[in-house]
Amino acid sequence: MIKTLPAIVAALAGVVLIGLALWRWHDHGWGSLIWLIALIAMFVVRTPHSLRNRANVVTQARKDATEITLLAGMFLTTMVLPLLYLATDMFDFADYAAPDWTVWIGTLAQIPFLWLFWRSHADLGRNWSPGLEVREAHELVTDGVYDRIRHPMYAAIWISALAQPLLIHNWIGGFLVVPAFAAMWFIRVPHEEAMMRARFGEAWNAYCARSGRLWPKRYYDGAPS
Repeated sequence: MIKTLPAIVAALAGVVLIGLALWRWHDHGWGSLIWLIALIAMFVVRTPHSLRNRANVVTQARKDATEITLLAGMFLTTMVLPLLYLATDMFDFADYAAPDWTVWIGTLAQIPFLWLFWRSHADLGRNWSPGLEVREAHELVTDGVYDRIRHPMYAAIWISALAQPLLIHNWIGGFLVVPAFAAMWFIRVPHEEAMMRARFGEAWNAYCARSGRLWPKRYYDGAPS
């Protein structure tokens, strides 16, 4: 009970902030409403996988200070700071002006973001984890959306991160997610790929040879380029 209490408190606080942000969306424009809808959809996609995969037996995990800092930075910039901004008058001093077309681009970007986010969770199944972990009976997934892209979930989050400042016109509540996720991408992904290489060996190397990290490799005469 002691371990779950902070999670319950955090969840209740999140619900309250989301409710307040929805109530006040008109104060920040309709882009904020699109962002909130996408945030709720993201929770709907991820929560069943999080609950199911708690039963996974983890055989290797990286939980050092760097990993904790990166995850904390993402949690702050993708959820806490935007919700505090939208639900209160906090950070209004950091607003910036942007043309209406930026909101339309941010809105359209939610389509590939949510599709990739859903599909990558569905294709990974029990192999997904929010942290850098290898589970017992871990499998190398190379089909579905992972056929030609090694990191479709990161691709989805890149889309979301770049769209957030287009929907939320605030340097703290909207823009800070971009450098936060850039740090995660450039620091975390090499460690993640090293774990996969150690686990799967030549199968991973062969997969890397035919797949791109965020975008499919092009093929000419059967050879990747």
